[in-house]
Amino acid sequence: MFEIRTRCPDSRARTGVLQLAHGRVQTPAFVPLATRGAVKTLEPRDVAELGYEIVLGNTFHLLLSPGLELMQRFGGLGRFMGWPAPIITDSGGFQVFSLGHGSVADEIKGRGRGRESDGAILAISEDGVRFRSYLDGSEQFLGPETSMQMQAALGSDIALVLDECTPFHATREYTARSTARTHRWLERCLRWHAGHGPAEQAVYGIVQGGVDPELRLESAEVVSASGCSGIAIGGSLGQDKQQMREVVGWCTEALGRLAPDHPRHLLGIGEVDDLITGVQLGIDTFDCAMPTRLARHGVALIADPGHRWRVDLMKARWRDSQAPILDGCPCPTCVAGHSRGYLHYLFRAGEPTGQRLLTLHNLGFIARLMADLRAAIDAGRLGRVAAALTAGQAP
Repeated sequence: MFEIRTRCPDSRARTGVLQLAHGRVQTPAFVPLATRGAVKTLEPRDVAELGYEIVLGNTFHLLLSPGLELMQRFGGLGRFMGWPAPIITDSGGFQVFSLGHGSVADEIKGRGRGRESDGAILAISEDGVRFRSYLDGSEQFLGPETSMQMQAALGSDIALVLDECTPFHATREYTARSTARTHRWLERCLRWHAGHGPAEQAVYGIVQGGVDPELRLESAEVVSASGCSGIAIGGSLGQDKQQMREVVGWCTEALGRLAPDHPRHLLGIGEVDDLITGVQLGIDTFDCAMPTRLARHGVALIADPGHRWRVDLMKARWRDSQAPILDGCPCPTCVAGHSRGYLHYLFRAGEPTGQRLLTLHNLGFIARLMADLRAAIDAGRLGRVAAALTAGQAP
């Protein structure tokens, strides 16, 4: 399933190829989110033309709508959305976290989880999670078997096991109990899949354990020994980037000993500097809403680490600008000659075309970043290329 092509001599980085049921994926790779069966504002052919070989659908959202029966009738998510290439499906575990604690940003900033109408956890037990749907308020249930059954119906190439994503400020005692329960859910997911799941579908276990090094090591040991096809690193990874990278480092160091040839996926991380560091730490695939979410709010990715790699085109200073988003950028938006001033106008006018054009640009930016990192690893130049990229220079 996973063939490692090149190992970096001075870091944990490697290039490889995932051989999946619906095609090949070159790694390291970023995975755009098709959470509800679409990469927002784009068609599947747009995503493929940008160079992406895999997308991610979310079991939690797709279970609520369009639902398991419709997915079965259509023959899976790929046929439903017109995407013939590989798909990875998240289990819904992160949504358990979101319903109880809000997003990671909400948690860190103490904002809570939002309105009751957005849905709510009713109970987390050994069986699974009872929750109120954010769509109609109905009571729903998601357990290990439910999640795997839905992912089988979705026909994804990679299915993630159900886990509970604990907040970083949870006590060690609660995190330990939650992690142990996640391990028991892992066993149930694998058992269900062995008896009922598609033979061609890979299953990834998820390393949890919060920000405790002993719990992370224990979880890495359990997941590595489980017989899963690949390993994801999940959970709330800390309060800031430094702590997040420390936690990821613990995990990849342990996995390098315990499961050196297994593919590694980092859940929910996609800032430009985090992608560069994550590759150096030995992550093979990443997913995150960041590039598309920023695009929908008028923010473009650019080669400027001093401004967090982004420029806010909603700001009035860009009203008269005839400059491109990024000089020399080969994305469809920049090649077509669309200026910062035009993008500013589209967003101020509420024109959806602006969201589409910036989504094409941002995903194009990330696709080129990952291609540069792959080429650098294969050429033995990752250290120099990573240093150039973090300095805002061409690799």
